[in-house]
Amino acid sequence: MTQGLSVSRVVSVQVSLAVKAAAGRNFGALLILGTSDVLTAPEVMRLYNDIESVAEDFGIASEEYKAANLYFQQSPQPRDLYIGRMQRTPTTATQGYLTSAVLSSAEQVMSNFTSVEDGALKFPVDGTMKTVTGIDLSGVTDLAGVATAVQAKLTGTTVAWVAGSNQFTITSATSGATSSIGIPIAAGTGTDIAPLLAIDSAHNPSVIAGENASGGSPLPSVVVALNYSADWYGLVIADPAMTDQDHMDVSALIGSASDSRVYGVSTKAVTTLDATVTDDIASRLKAAGYGRTFVQYSQVDYAAASAFGRAFTVNFLGNNTTITLKFKQEPGITAEVITAQQANTLQAKNCNVFVKYANDTAIIQEGVMSNGDFFDERHGLDWLQNYVQNNLWNLLYTSTTKIPQTEAGVTRLLTNIEQSMDQSVNNGLVAPGVWNGGDIGELTAGDTLTKGYYVYANPLDTQAQADREARKAPVIQVAAKLAGAIHFADVLINVVR
Repeated sequence: MTQGLSVSRVVSVQVSLAVKAAAGRNFGALLILGTSDVLTAPEVMRLYNDIESVAEDFGIASEEYKAANLYFQQSPQPRDLYIGRMQRTPTTATQGYLTSAVLSSAEQVMSNFTSVEDGALKFPVDGTMKTVTGIDLSGVTDLAGVATAVQAKLTGTTVAWVAGSNQFTITSATSGATSSIGIPIAAGTGTDIAPLLAIDSAHNPSVIAGENASGGSPLPSVVVALNYSADWYGLVIADPAMTDQDHMDVSALIGSASDSRVYGVSTKAVTTLDATVTDDIASRLKAAGYGRTFVQYSQVDYAAASAFGRAFTVNFLGNNTTITLKFKQEPGITAEVITAQQANTLQAKNCNVFVKYANDTAIIQEGVMSNGDFFDERHGLDWLQNYVQNNLWNLLYTSTTKIPQTEAGVTRLLTNIEQSMDQSVNNGLVAPGVWNGGDIGELTAGDTLTKGYYVYANPLDTQAQADREARKAPVIQVAAKLAGAIHFADVLINVVR
């Protein structure tokens, strides 16, 4: 029986699935950098959604746990936390080491190892080729036991199984620039166990050479985190060894980073409360005008993580969801008891504090960055920049036909931007008000922004030919009025008899 002619000869239907729009950045995620050696290369950072998982990986005595605990104690509770390892440019000489590839579930099956009674390895240690034979794995019961059995046959190295990352590590017993562990080659005798340990060249293990003693800057690790992911927005460094200059260096780096971020600094220095002292960290950060650093005076380590935890619960896609940090709580942190003069000093230094009031309440004040900008405005404007950028990108990216260089095409861009600005009004970041900036298009100083914003594009007929040939849209400008927040109030009561 024949099938007959294809229906497509008469009716042809083609189905095209549209590309997925790009997702915007997460402005509710904190990165904590600490010095614990839980994470090994090539892993840079790990995502956590609860404090129990942090405790399991890092232990409750770790600095990372202390900072994470303050972050997750906030109410409402933030959702996303990244923890990364901070490896300072070493102050002492470091050891060379090799880290295996991550072993899959199939590669972790113990029968893979217990069948080996004559294991062998051949690899360079500190520049000298070493061959090890007679490694008996027949009696091991777990992967830690595999590491112990290999270690028993080796000298000058330490072999370990890192359960948290499912990797083996081999570390040299020496340190300095000559300390190194190389990738194994074919053993040439016995059963080569390098593939079982995932340290052969086919598994592409990570090799880190030792370094000589030198200075101790946190910047290299921060640079790695910046380059690795844009998924985190706030940064707190959980390391008691951080100096004021370290904080200054990181603040400068965060301030110049291509993706918008904020950095949280906590200080216990009582000199911060002294108006005559100008070299404390809060004063130095203010003098430098860092608009992306938030500093808090507290006798609790990493108190800024709690402030970030509260701020990072804001959902900018909701209605009336934006907040001010002032008046908020810091669960798990004892409020500071200070004098009015000390409070004024902290305010003058743009230094935040969780402070006790005489009416048996405690609040964060003033919720500002080191340059005096309010945190909620910095946070909100970073979101708005990304939201407008991402929505405009998706308009161009997902359009099935070109957007022409015509007034109609430009109007599509303007409409897209206005829709983004509408959400900034909806969440409470922007609000109607009087424009007191410079003239833009038909908008002049003193005009009322009835929608809270005004979007304007320069006429196409004024566009330079070179820009048109480069297929650029005319310059688009947006005037917006921030909603702000009320932090102070004066009430006058007049009484007569």
